This record gives sequence, C-alpha cells and structure tokens, in this order.
Amino acid sequence: MVKWTGSQKHDARSELPNADMESPILTVMGKDAKLEGKIETEGSIQIECEVSGEMKVRRKLVIAQSGSVRADVQTADVTIHGEYEGNMVATGSVEITPTGRVDGNIETNSIIISKGGMFNGNVAKLKESEAEEGKPPIQLVKEKRVAKEN
Repeated sequence: MVKWTGSQKHDARSELPNADMESPILTVMGKDAKLEGKIETEGSIQIECEVSGEMKVRRKLVIAQSGSVRADVQTADVTIHGEYEGNMVATGSVEITPTGRVDGNIETNSIIISKGGMFNGNVAKLKESEAEEGKPPIQLVKEKRVAKEN
C-alpha cells in the first residue's frame, strides 16, 4: 500500500513539451494506492485509486471505474465512472456514467446521470459569481411555432 499525505501542484503544460493543453492528462493510479491531502492541477487529471482530501482541477476530472474519491472538489468538468463522496463545484458539466456512484452535494449548471448511475445528495444551480466567465447563464427557451411561407 502506498500512502501519500501532503499538497501537490501540477501544471499539465510541463507534461509534454509543445503539447496542446487539452491533450495531456495526469493519471494517478495504483491498485492499492491511497492518497490523502490537497491536489491542485492546471490541467486535467484521471484518478484510478483512492484519493481523499481536497482537489482543485482547472480542466477535467475523470474518476475511473477503479477510482474512489472522498474529497471536496472544485473543477470545470467531471466524469464519474467510479465512486465519489463529498461536496463538488463544477463550472462546466458533471456526468455520472452507468457505473458511477455519487454521495454528496453538487453545484453545477449541467448534470447528466446515465441509466444505472447512482446519485444520493443535492444538486444546486451554480451561482453566477462561480460560473465560468464568458458563458451565458442557462435560460429556459420556449419553442415558438413559425408559420410556413407559401
């Protein structure tokens, strides 16, 4: 068993020279690995082990089917294939896949729960001050019928 306690900052730009910011993804894995502490990354991260503490992910968080996260999380987007427990703020979208299990509270403006995915908690609309800059707020748009021209 590996146990890590502490704080780690990561910048995805340093992972691959001249790489596009969307392509590199830090992967934290290990069948028996358990990480505790604060993790911050400017890029994306995929979790394939147990993580607890606090996470700030600038781009996308992926919790793999073998992953288990018990942490307060701030991220842009998240896809949950494994287990998540805690409070989350996601300025982009949240996706709980058919194998995903969530127990906690989520603040976001976009959530998808696939058939088979489990969610136990509350969802709240993200406050405007926490939403990403430049994105318009979500609005309900009513369908209008347009008369056909002959």
